[in-house]
Amino acid sequence: MNISLKSVLFASALAFASPALAAGTAPNGMPLADDQTFTYRVLDEHSSVDPQIVEDVSGSEIVRDLFEGLYNQDADGNLVPGVALSHTVSDDKLTYTFTLRDNAVWSDGKPVTAGDFEYAWKRLADPETASPYQWFISVMGLKNGEAVMGGEAPVDDLGVKAIDDNTLEVTLASPLSYFPLTTTHASTFPSPKWVIDEFGADWTKPENIVSNGAYVLTEHVPQERSVRERNPMYWDNDGTIIEKVTALVINDENVALTRYLAGELDRTEVPAGQYPSLKAEYPDQALSFPRLCNYYFNFNLSDSGPEATKDVRVRKALSYAVNRDIIVDNVLQGGQFPAYTFTPAATANFEVPTVDYATWTQEERDAKAKELMAEAGYGPDNPLSLTYLYNTSEGHKKIAIAVSQMWKQTLGVEVTLENQEWKTFLETRGNHDFEVARGAWCGDYNEASTFLDLVQTSSGYNDAAYSNAEVDQLLAEAKSMDDPQPNYTRVEEILAEDMPVIPIYHYAGVYMMSPSISGSWPVQNVEQNWYSKDLYKVVTE
Repeated sequence: MNISLKSVLFASALAFASPALAAGTAPNGMPLADDQTFTYRVLDEHSSVDPQIVEDVSGSEIVRDLFEGLYNQDADGNLVPGVALSHTVSDDKLTYTFTLRDNAVWSDGKPVTAGDFEYAWKRLADPETASPYQWFISVMGLKNGEAVMGGEAPVDDLGVKAIDDNTLEVTLASPLSYFPLTTTHASTFPSPKWVIDEFGADWTKPENIVSNGAYVLTEHVPQERSVRERNPMYWDNDGTIIEKVTALVINDENVALTRYLAGELDRTEVPAGQYPSLKAEYPDQALSFPRLCNYYFNFNLSDSGPEATKDVRVRKALSYAVNRDIIVDNVLQGGQFPAYTFTPAATANFEVPTVDYATWTQEERDAKAKELMAEAGYGPDNPLSLTYLYNTSEGHKKIAIAVSQMWKQTLGVEVTLENQEWKTFLETRGNHDFEVARGAWCGDYNEASTFLDLVQTSSGYNDAAYSNAEVDQLLAEAKSMDDPQPNYTRVEEILAEDMPVIPIYHYAGVYMMSPSISGSWPVQNVEQNWYSKDLYKVVTE
């Protein structure tokens, strides 16, 4: 789409005002505000807005506005129709047939077809795409997925096929009860082949991009801002209220808070340690609620990793010496939860297993940590030195400093802290060029495997390079089990024994949110898959 045509489309968008907006009443019955824009802060520049390339939370938020997959989520996290109206499942639970709506079109006016999904999924699996999320094909369990990703079979063998423009047939390698949940993930969204063929890697620039979501990309200034505006071609444009969404890159969370309080932002994260005072001063603006995310430290267990942390006694000692209560109660203070397992309690149908060290007092953990470190040969005469890598953020820095002090005081470990800008950090960590590194994961779907698959040997985000044959087998078996909890419990027990990662805490969403928009924010959705098309601003006192 060229610039002049895009300008015409946005001029015409004013003629497509939603009934709710025209009536001046929000879905909750309150009067709508005149200003229907949403501006929010992000920590770093997003990785991409290409559905098959994006790999971070902030980028996925943008992609969910620009593109629409088979299904969306409602405010509670339940599946609702997107491009797909419904699906059927074969008796053997291997074939899913999706019926697509006939009124979905791309922003250039072309119809959205089942072929656009087939192309996108094959593009994701194709080794030539080099997608950092290629491994999601395995998560989805598509037939021949492993062979295609490994270059051992042509992409046309992948288990996805457009039967006709409005019928998509998906074939799985084995039954996977949560398969439909994976279709809300950005990597499964359709892509416009004709645009990619024409512009290559530049197809996502504002002047070139064609998308099928409720918004189109109108501006992108790297490391500064990204702007998306209403797409008048979207099938539910009449039901969309927010006109314009701006993501501002603000690296300093305290600067972001200042700009929020000055009225420049509608949402920002609460800086570590400031939630109690902000909640007291702004009770209707400071929010905290559980999120489907974990925060952890990776050990580098690859050949390039340090010998010291290949000793399980050292890894356990370092984990035991972290006082998680101090992290959540004194450093963060935003309603986060101490973590002793990898999978958060907020995960649907998951019962957090009891692992031994979680039942000990911190004094007992510290004592055991000292004992294990001494057994491994480290002490005052032979102190352990480590480098800890994290992406630049004041909050991450505070956690790094706190944990390094715990390790120093309890175990005598000397820690060098190193921070990097987000994209550089992702590359460094992915290349296993670190000793210990920050990790965090927000669930791609609400089932325990979205976390535990990260410690599967071949996972694309197994940054620890951890490999355990029993874990791999348990996770493979779990995919077709009616009740996988026993397998998940055993995997968590193994992780507590092997300690390839150190669980630190499980997330809460801790925001300052404008009262005018908070009523439409999906606080009940622990995945926090929010869609600007579902938001609105109301008049406040």
